[in-house]
Amino acid sequence: MKQLLVLFALLVLGSTVQAQDTTAQMERKGFVIGLGISGGAISISDTETGQDFDKGQGSISLPNIKLGYMLNERLALLLNTSGMIYSQNDYDRSFETFLPSVQYWVNNKSWISGGIGLAVDMPALYDIEDNINDDFNAGCAVGLSFGRELYQQRNFAIDLQLQTTAGRTFFKGDGHRDAATISVGVGFNWY
Repeated sequence: MKQLLVLFALLVLGSTVQAQDTTAQMERKGFVIGLGISGGAISISDTETGQDFDKGQGSISLPNIKLGYMLNERLALLLNTSGMIYSQNDYDRSFETFLPSVQYWVNNKSWISGGIGLAVDMPALYDIEDNINDDFNAGCAVGLSFGRELYQQRNFAIDLQLQTTAGRTFFKGDGHRDAATISVGVGFNWY
């Protein structure tokens, strides 16, 4: 699944890099708001089980949110949020990240973004059961993403994104849980 996502993203991004830029110049300034949806894979392991218990499960990530401010026409400071649902012991849980990030446009349509911040492992909001699946664990995460704007209109763009995150959350007692995600998605961005 992971190899298929990576291959798909590289093919789409690579083919669009060759296309000529025939759109009007974007006006990226001021506040940035982005909403996205993606699908991908998540791999989870922890010290509780001592092994990978949910390796490579496919998942939808909704919504991916980015909020921030353009420092200049090519550089933005953002807060990126993303997450994925996974199953553990017949319950759904969510691995979420909140990453202060820097996003840089290498040309008029392509960008790269990276950040470090908070990871949260928690029950899926629809699947909380007291004393069974009600623990919230926090830790740290890093993320890296690449994007290509497929449609541009003055202060609005639709982009194709490839995103990967990795994080570690700590149990209240002793131990930790590690997670890694990779996803491909579509973003809707206002500048």
